[in-house]
Amino acid sequence: MNSRTKVIHIDGVVGQIEISIDLPDELKNNPDFALRGLALVAHPHPLMGGTMDNKVAQTMARAFNQLGYVSVRPNFRGVGASAGVHDHGAGEMEDLLYITDWMRTASSWAATEATAQQAWVAHANTLPLVVSGFSFGSFVGTHLVQKLSELGRPAERLVMVGSAAGKWELAPVPADTMLIHGEVDETIPLIDVFDWARPQELTVQVVPGADHFFHRRLHCIRNIITSAWLGMPDYRKTQ
Repeated sequence: MNSRTKVIHIDGVVGQIEISIDLPDELKNNPDFALRGLALVAHPHPLMGGTMDNKVAQTMARAFNQLGYVSVRPNFRGVGASAGVHDHGAGEMEDLLYITDWMRTASSWAATEATAQQAWVAHANTLPLVVSGFSFGSFVGTHLVQKLSELGRPAERLVMVGSAAGKWELAPVPADTMLIHGEVDETIPLIDVFDWARPQELTVQVVPGADHFFHRRLHCIRNIITSAWLGMPDYRKTQ
């Protein structure tokens, strides 16, 4: 955690949800900075030590900060100060859906001390929303993106790191979904990701030498995400 990170608690579906808000550097000195969008980052499996402070989740949040997004990292049910108990993905998806509604509501940010005076808050409901997740978080993320699409509130893009393919039942994902995986992932074998991605004709970006937690390869995640956004349309240029 650093000066750009603020931890708050919001009322959720089954009680309090603890979330970390990561702000782009530009917002520290310029409350009128034109935000590119909002990014939701889901952490790995709670019963295996996963929290919002996981290093991969933090790296993803920082990458989106560099691209001009405000990032939100919630703790799943039963983790940290979040209420409830682990629900094998169903309740977790429900919570993430609730959080996306919170993120897209101007009054949510206006009531948050760290963002209350920032200009982008007034049009939070129009900002693009990126959904991203690591491992178990990627599994929940696929179902969230599917639900958002069904509700007519689609995400801008889905980013999956250490995809949970072969471990949990993933929902079908959009064609532009980003898949980032370690070559020597010992938790979710790369071949399982290929088998899941192949029929959907998805591209898998493999980081050579990286294990499941990307030890000494975290910078590769950041570089892949930021590079991918260079050629994408920028919401701010259409306003």
